[in-house]
Amino acid sequence: MKFSNRTIGLTAGGVFLGMLGLAFMAEPLYKSFCQITGFGGTTRIATRAPDTILDQEITMRFDANVADTALIFRPLQREQTVKIGQHGLAFYEVENPTDKPIRVIASYNVTPHFAGPYFYKLECFCFEERVIAPFESKKLPIVYFVSPDMIEDHVASQLETITLSYTFFDSSTYKGPLNQAARGAANSASPG
Repeated sequence: MKFSNRTIGLTAGGVFLGMLGLAFMAEPLYKSFCQITGFGGTTRIATRAPDTILDQEITMRFDANVADTALIFRPLQREQTVKIGQHGLAFYEVENPTDKPIRVIASYNVTPHFAGPYFYKLECFCFEERVIAPFESKKLPIVYFVSPDMIEDHVASQLETITLSYTFFDSSTYKGPLNQAARGAANSASPG
């Protein structure tokens, strides 16, 4: 079989463009995959809690970190014990000790990673970008539950503790839309 130079060139060009397209789509595809499956400790979002609350309890631990920002960020409780399927309510606190507003967005995960598909958030401060005004301190709630489906997983059903970890990142280069709170903080920071 002989292939012409043109056929080889078009095939190579097509492969190059296909791989370039996959490279651009890799991050959004991976993020979607993790959110759907809970892979890598990615938690899930729920619109309502389960109807079933089990007698089995699990201890939730809370962790807070910052990266590339001067914020002070901490959980207001180190751990809680909840029944599987029951709502949990936890609070974090963030403080801006500087005289400038700080734009941040939170990333999050749970460990061990195989608990990710069973940990759901009903309300979370991590869904939007935030602006923390100079010298401002905020309490940030999270409403969560651990799905009763976890007891059907022979590995996850043995868990006694899940750690929920948040990291605030500087989002000054973030290109997405500001949320309502961020616009309000920016407006209140301007003289007027």
